[in-house]
Amino acid sequence: MQLLSRRSLGIFSAGLLLLGLAGCTATATTSAPSTKTSSTTSQKKTSAKAKTKAKPSAKPYAHWHTVKTAKVPILMYHSIASGNSLRVPAKQFKAEMTYLKQHHYYTLTTAEAIHVLTTKQVPQKKIVWITLDDAYRDNYTKAWPILKQTQTHATINFITGFATKKNHLNLAEALKMQASGVVDFQSHTVHHLDLNQLTDKQQLAEMVGSKTWLDEHLHQHTRVICYPAGRANKQTLHAAKLAGYQLALSTTPGIATSHSARYNLPRQRVTPGLSLAEFQQLLQP
Repeated sequence: MQLLSRRSLGIFSAGLLLLGLAGCTATATTSAPSTKTSSTTSQKKTSAKAKTKAKPSAKPYAHWHTVKTAKVPILMYHSIASGNSLRVPAKQFKAEMTYLKQHHYYTLTTAEAIHVLTTKQVPQKKIVWITLDDAYRDNYTKAWPILKQTQTHATINFITGFATKKNHLNLAEALKMQASGVVDFQSHTVHHLDLNQLTDKQQLAEMVGSKTWLDEHLHQHTRVICYPAGRANKQTLHAAKLAGYQLALSTTPGIATSHSARYNLPRQRVTPGLSLAEFQQLLQP
C-alpha cells in the first residue's frame, strides 16, 4: 500500500508539472512529428534512388546478344615510347585509340572479355580487347591520359615483382589508374620468367604469387594470366587453371574466338610504324 501511494503521488506531481509547462513544450511537441516525417520521407527517397542506381549493375549483360561464334581481336602493346619493336610511340597509340573511338569499337574490360569468350554474348559487332604487357611506367604517363581522353579501356598485365622498379608502375600509380575506370590489371607473373623453362612447382608459384599480390593490393579477383613472352608448355596451361585463372594470353598471332583454347589465347601484336590501314587489318576476324 505504501508503494502504491508513492507511485500515485509521483504520477500526480508529474501531471501538475506537465500542465505548467504545456505552453512551453507545445511548439516542440508539434514540430517533432513533422521532422520525423520529413526525415522518413527523405530516407525513402534516398533509398529509392539507391535502388534505381543499383539496377544497371545487377544485370550488366542484359542487353547483349548471343552469336554463333564470338570473335575478339586482342591487341598487344608493351611500352608507349620510342626505341625498339616493343615500343609504340604515344602519337601512334593516340591515333589508334582515336581510330577505335571514331569507328565505334567497344573496348572490353577483362570481365567483359571473359564473358564474351565463355558465353558467346556480345554488346555489338565491333569489339576489341586492348592489352599492355609488363606495366611500364609510361603506361601511366603516356597511355593512361590517352585512354581517358578517347574513353577507351585497356588491361595492363602487371609483373608484381617489378612494382618497386624505376621504369615500372608502382602500387600507388596502379591504384589511381584502376580507380579511373579505364584500366584494369591482370597477372604477368611475379618475375617475368620463361615459364616453359621452370619446373611445375616453380610455374605454379609464379602464377599463384602474382595473383595473390594483385588480389590483395588491388582488392580484386584476378582472372587472367599473360604468359611472359608467350612461352608456355602443357604444364603451364595446367598450372594456369590450377592457380585459379579463367583465361590465359599468349603472343601467338590471330583473333581469339569462343572456340579458342582458353589457356592459350592468340593476340594481335601492334608494332611501331603501323599505318592506320595496317592497324585496321589487325582488327579483322
